[in-house]
Amino acid sequence: MFALQFSSLSEFLHMGGVYTFHIWAVYLLFAVFISYNLLQPKMVRRHFLREQKRRAARDEELASKTNTQK
Repeated sequence: MFALQFSSLSEFLHMGGVYTFHIWAVYLLFAVFISYNLLQPKMVRRHFLREQKRRAARDEELASKTNTQK
């Protein structure tokens, strides 16, 4: 079985020379896209809940104003 081995961390980070930038750029983009896909639903949910609380407070305030004006 073929095993890819590097003799040092520097050699691993260099990854064969010519294509090093492309390889690490792809790894970075992968990490960014995965992170975004994991965090985005949480951010949307937080925004939705904050908006619903704001609307509920506004509706309650309007209801109390109309009750006191009667």
